[in-house]
Amino acid sequence: MADLKARLVDKALAEGFAGVGVCRPDSAPGIAERLDRFVAQGRHGQMGWMAERMQWRGDPAALWPAARSVVMLAELYTPDHDPLDVLEQRDRAAVSVYAQNRDYHDIVKKRLKRVGRWLVEQEGCEIKVFVDTAPVMEKPLAQAAGLGWQGKHTNLLSRELGNWFFLGAIFTTAELEPDQPGEENCGSCTACLDICPTHAFPAPFQLDARRCISYLTIEHKGPVDEELRPLLGNRIYGCDDCLAICPWNKFAQEATEMRYLGREDLRAPALADLAKLDDAGFRAMFSGSPIKRIGRDRFVRNVAYAIGNSGDPALVSGVQGLCEDSDATVADAARWAVGRLKDGRTE
Repeated sequence: MADLKARLVDKALAEGFAGVGVCRPDSAPGIAERLDRFVAQGRHGQMGWMAERMQWRGDPAALWPAARSVVMLAELYTPDHDPLDVLEQRDRAAVSVYAQNRDYHDIVKKRLKRVGRWLVEQEGCEIKVFVDTAPVMEKPLAQAAGLGWQGKHTNLLSRELGNWFFLGAIFTTAELEPDQPGEENCGSCTACLDICPTHAFPAPFQLDARRCISYLTIEHKGPVDEELRPLLGNRIYGCDDCLAICPWNKFAQEATEMRYLGREDLRAPALADLAKLDDAGFRAMFSGSPIKRIGRDRFVRNVAYAIGNSGDPALVSGVQGLCEDSDATVADAARWAVGRLKDGRTE
């Protein structure tokens, strides 16, 4: 069992993963209770899928009862620039680092399948691979597998990797030696909590998605509450503040997958250009990107909020034409933006 695991780790690292750990499907106790509290408090917002199939999401062993081991793998996407710099360029858009190039789901899943096929060939076992597409609580399982710990911002942290990495899972019927779980090492640091523009963390290790900018710009449908709109700043897809400020990133390793490195046109795109996108233009610009899944209307809604927060009256003409957009939410966002710019408001 130890020999098989050692060879599995070597194979995963050779395929490009930066970290590998193993746990049992039932080795992350407390998941169900945490999920129940999160949903009962309504902190999942419009993400109805969080409440669906909770018996599987809260109990990984129930997802596939035949599984004996879970292999958790880390895939680096460490940026080569400071994601916080663009926040000072108010006529430019801030796009979350992970979405500045190719969709990670496809890249990670293909890599997972190659590792999984190798394991099947070696052991004659069965496997199922998951990349954020099934009712799997990846972060608690990754902590149980020793890849790191869930920090106060609820994302996974690692002494060796920082916090810029995706997670993938291979459930298998093979018996593999489990690793020691990761231990929390945040100490007294509250940098991630303090930097959050919308105060989305009610307490350390707790997130209220309804106030999280990543949720508001990606998952939330319809108008964003007016009290939250000014707090979005120029963030139009996701938010990296709590990740970027984490001191553990001083140990972050460089990403080796070139398809994650930010496209030049997405590092700090001009808001005026993005506001002009129709559906065809949006689809063309974001082909192969995770941004494509939110659709043109939600994306342009976010752009309009960012323009309203820019304080730049020169952008009024760019958003004025959206005030009569066929999508009511876009039109509402555009009118809000025009009103703020004409009033000279930046708060």
